Amino acid sequence: MNRPEVTVRVPAELRLFLPSDRRTAALALTTDGSSSLGHVVESLGIPLTEVGGLAVDGREVPARHIPEQGEVVDVRPVARPQAVPGAPLRFLLDVHLGTLARRLRLLGVDAAYASEDIGDPALAAQSARERRVMLSRDRGLLRRRELWAGGYVYSDRPEEQLQDVLDRFEPDLAPWTRCVACNGPLRDADKDAVRDRLAAGTEKSYDVFAECAACGRVYWRGAHHTRLAAVVEQALHDHAVRRAGRTP
Repeated sequence: MNRPEVTVRVPAELRLFLPSDRRTAALALTTDGSSSLGHVVESLGIPLTEVGGLAVDGREVPARHIPEQGEVVDVRPVARPQAVPGAPLRFLLDVHLGTLARRLRLLGVDAAYASEDIGDPALAAQSARERRVMLSRDRGLLRRRELWAGGYVYSDRPEEQLQDVLDRFEPDLAPWTRCVACNGPLRDADKDAVRDRLAAGTEKSYDVFAECAACGRVYWRGAHHTRLAAVVEQALHDHAVRRAGRTP
């Protein structure tokens, strides 16, 4: 069987997916002659969710292209902000990204979260069914074909994770409009209507409340508000700077 030899050039930002002994700018590969270029790229460890385009000898090709002898392949990173088909932009996060999910919800971003490990097939099916962008650090999950769309979360630090997701997908922000516990919408609540759910100290100290329309959780500007407000302020500032910088 014909086994073409090709050269695959990988940009610096995607080399972390390569095996540690192969993290070079150009890789010489022998293919099986029948696998698609997308399969070849994924076999190197790079999820196609992180690939913004593929070029062979300078011309754009689809992932289904079958590599031929002597071709030089360029793997291109995803452009930022990344366009995602359909609207509105919604996310699904796996069980390991709870803090990121809560911070996205704090900013009013629709972020469903699997609080239990329901398995990759179920997560991929939910992504497709609800048309949500799957966010994960699990490369195997991001290689599942049934995903609606996906994005690898590069950092293990929540602050950096949030910055990366906001920079990559640039979702609209509406702080203080979602429940950080269940992702439901918040609405203003009369103190008398939520009084039976308040501790005595809270009832005496606060008069402004919000309530989740989905789970009934009650919110007020307690001791934790200053810290959360700082997260919101920084995100809004960075969001405005990004958009200003991308405006022609």
